[in-house]
Amino acid sequence: MTRSSLLDKRWYLYLTEFFSGMAVMAVELGASRLLAPYFSSSQIVWTIIIGTIMIAMALGNLYGGRAADRDHDPGRLYGRILISAVWIAAIPLLGKYIILAITGILVITVNTNFLIWAAFLACMVIFVFPLFLLGTVTPSLVKYSVNSLDNNGRIVGTLGAWNTIGSILGTFLPTFVTIPAVGTAVTFLLFSGILLVIAVVYFLTSGGKKTGVIISIVIFVLCSILGNSDSFAFWERDLTYEGESVYNYLQVRDTERATILSTNVLFGVQSVRMKGGGLTGMYYDYALAAPVMAGFSEKEHPSALVLGMGTGTWATQLKEYFPGVQAEGVEIDEDITRLARTYFALDEEIPVVTYDGRAFLQAVDTCYDCIMVDAYRDITIPFSMSSTEFFTLVRDHLNPGGVMVVNMNMRSDEEGNINEQLADTIAAVFPAVAYADVSGSTNRELFAAAGQETIDSLVAHAQSLAVGGDAKRAELAGMMAAVSGRMTAYEGGDYRLTDDKAPVELLGMRVIDSLIRDEIGIYKDSFKKEGLKGLLKAM
Repeated sequence: MTRSSLLDKRWYLYLTEFFSGMAVMAVELGASRLLAPYFSSSQIVWTIIIGTIMIAMALGNLYGGRAADRDHDPGRLYGRILISAVWIAAIPLLGKYIILAITGILVITVNTNFLIWAAFLACMVIFVFPLFLLGTVTPSLVKYSVNSLDNNGRIVGTLGAWNTIGSILGTFLPTFVTIPAVGTAVTFLLFSGILLVIAVVYFLTSGGKKTGVIISIVIFVLCSILGNSDSFAFWERDLTYEGESVYNYLQVRDTERATILSTNVLFGVQSVRMKGGGLTGMYYDYALAAPVMAGFSEKEHPSALVLGMGTGTWATQLKEYFPGVQAEGVEIDEDITRLARTYFALDEEIPVVTYDGRAFLQAVDTCYDCIMVDAYRDITIPFSMSSTEFFTLVRDHLNPGGVMVVNMNMRSDEEGNINEQLADTIAAVFPAVAYADVSGSTNRELFAAAGQETIDSLVAHAQSLAVGGDAKRAELAGMMAAVSGRMTAYEGGDYRLTDDKAPVELLGMRVIDSLIRDEIGIYKDSFKKEGLKGLLKAM
């Protein structure tokens, strides 16, 4: 078959359009999963990904149209597809190292908006070039397929439809099929392989350059062998589990004392199980003040709900310190619940509903003595669970005397920071609000109740816990004494977050940027004083 006869088969051009559209969307979704463990999966990161990819596609469209007018050889287009396929295949192998290299350079050069710059530059270096090449496909195929003004509208429309259908499949397949089943790395390789086949078939049937084809296939095979790994934390050698779900990158690791879950951000701790039981030394211990305020120790079967269950750290503590409690959780990621049962010994008697926290409250009429909101992870704060409307829902699902506790991260003294805005919003719904800053971390536990007497009851309840000689009660009483010493009443201000306006991620970015700036200050100083040697020593 000659080159011209292959192109005369218009279905092949449509297939090229179809699979290039599919690959673009698959790479975009893969980009979000590649970046999430390092920069979070926030709306800001998604904005950077979409923006840089649209820049690449726009430039590709411009270049592709001009190139097709200038040179009518379709081999140029399929050569670009071949290069794009090889580049995408190399992303699982090299992408993680590029991200770390960019981050390392920015540590010593950037003072503000660190995450934004790091995510943007990573996107530009890793994804812009291959998607620029794929952006040349549509205008080039229009040039090769339109040979008459009589049917050009129909042909262009058909090409656009094939591209759109491919894009639709490229959106759904990675999210619901390939990433959960085989991981991000293999997803890149699968869609890269499809592009490779499209280009190779063209060159083999058109008598084109065989050397480039052979080199591309060899590189693809090498990338498939060396880059076929779902490990984002490639420096770790003793992880208990590492994988991906529809929603998250998931990592479980064991230490001598605990089992730890991290999601999306490699170095964070989202859930923990103490192998010997007892207190964790983290914010969960402070949050136990909420059931104490609600009088759990005096009730036969107090009830508690955890929105953002994770692996059940807090629910497990409730069962340990309040034996009669009826605890349940809501967790949107069922794979996390599976890990909770497998690695974190979550009691089978504690039910977990796979659902969105707010949607759950809207769907049920059950009221609870205590509700914990633990759905905020760094700048990844769901706006729908930070608004006046949401906290009104929580209040309406509390029994009389019930208490809500919200785990807030990114503590800051900056005027109008995210925690201040959340606290003002909560204070507009609940008449009594207080908070306690967690020692040794940036967490703040905020407590809200229908009456000030509930907040004030912490000290009295803590003292009563110490009576009776039970070791667990005494341990809890000691923790509550520490929390009461840190408890501060909160007077609401004028900030309000609503369903219509809740810029939580921008607010969170400001705080985390400040925290990062403080953290990396030591590395900047070491670099200034001793150069690269000092930087490496500090790291």
